Amino acid sequence: MTPDLDTKDRCFRALLIWSNLVIACCGIALMPMCIFFISDRGRLYVLVYATGNDSIWRGAWKGLFTRFSLFCTSIFGMHAIAVSKINILLAYILLMAIIYAFEVASAITAATHKDWFVPDLFLKQMLQKYNKPLPDNLPSTQDQIYVINGITETWNRFMTESKCCGVYGPEDWVKNESHFRQQCCQQDAMGAISHLEACKIGVSPFLHAQVTLKADFIRHSFGVSWFGFAILCWTFFVILGVIFHYTQLDF
Repeated sequence: MTPDLDTKDRCFRALLIWSNLVIACCGIALMPMCIFFISDRGRLYVLVYATGNDSIWRGAWKGLFTRFSLFCTSIFGMHAIAVSKINILLAYILLMAIIYAFEVASAITAATHKDWFVPDLFLKQMLQKYNKPLPDNLPSTQDQIYVINGITETWNRFMTESKCCGVYGPEDWVKNESHFRQQCCQQDAMGAISHLEACKIGVSPFLHAQVTLKADFIRHSFGVSWFGFAILCWTFFVILGVIFHYTQLDF
């Protein structure tokens, strides 16, 4: 190899090592997003579980696995590129291709299933399950008890903390149940209703009317899906670069 080619090869390998370092940093930085989603700090999982489709949570688990794997494999990749041995580079390429496929599945699952949770779905669920009498026949109804208690507690907390009322607004309760929910009322720092009568007749700001549930799901799934796609775009070109470097080695 001529000195000029040798210099170009060294620069190209340095670029590939730096690119893998970026992948490692992205993997370790985005893992907390998946952990936050899976830990359900917003306590929204029960609403998703009750729909019978919790694929978005499975996508987060896949994302956690793939981003940890990307971190480990990219560190291995930096070593593989530095030594530039055929067998080690081939192992790196195969591992990264497998992880890439899992990350694609994770990102697509999170991106597509977040749009499945339309407001009408949660409205129907809320009206059917919220504060309903618990079934008596155990243990076959344990799942129903979990769903009813979970939905009731989640909506009570959500309406209080997010200052909203139902899915579309106070009319959800009035039109469908003709029953007033005090969680829709403005509360003071001690948790007491500021002005009950004003809230009952719909005087703003004593009655909450904003809608934020859909935004919460979009915000939670954004880190799993679109940041995942960003990693995929970068990793794709890194893999191509390593494959090119592999083809230039003397077999």
